[in-house]
Amino acid sequence: MKRSRFSEEQIIGMLKEQEAGMATADVCRKHGVSTATFYKYKARFGGLEVSDARHEVQRPALVRSLRARRRRPGPQGQLATVPFTAL
Repeated sequence: MKRSRFSEEQIIGMLKEQEAGMATADVCRKHGVSTATFYKYKARFGGLEVSDARHEVQRPALVRSLRARRRRPGPQGQLATVPFTAL
């Protein structure tokens, strides 16, 4: 998946500029994004603070690491089935 050229902080900054009263077209022109991209960002990050957005973006990586840890082979080569609560 292609990475965004803007960080979560920058995207939320764009959204806050628009919420503060700046026209959507002006915000898009200033940051060099299309209006479709702006509204996609608004659907994903609208109403979030920077700390919330970071948590939302990092959550899939956390789930992947927990699943990988759960499937780690045991000492005899069999798969260990560790419940998530023990991690």
